[in-house]
Amino acid sequence: MAIYHMSMKPVARGSGRSAVAASAYRAADRLENVRDGMVHDFSRRHGVEHAEIILPNDTVAANGAVVHDAGPEWARDRSALWNAAELAERRKDARVAREIEVALPHELSAEQRLSLTRDFAQALARQYGV
Repeated sequence: MAIYHMSMKPVARGSGRSAVAASAYRAADRLENVRDGMVHDFSRRHGVEHAEIILPNDTVAANGAVVHDAGPEWARDRSALWNAAELAERRKDARVAREIEVALPHELSAEQRLSLTRDFAQALARQYGV
């Protein structure tokens, strides 16, 4: 039986965090923060099943594939997207991103979990235009 868990936390500069570092960690990727010049390398991290960027005008097809309908091409690049988020905020205590953590039932297959996550991300992207 699945136990429900969901939390949302801000990625705030005031607590010493950055959206670029958080994105690199979540995607097990290597990204450079152009604001402070730091390189965040989490490419050796294991356990990331899938990493993908969903934009507001993307659609999820019936077969589960994402159809990239519109949106700026630069926003599909993880480094460009999160560096733009960092540079858009000027304050030293700015909230540059939000992290949403959701527990998915282990009874679902990997494909079902991915489909559920894509639908959730698409709904958020459309509702908030991000």
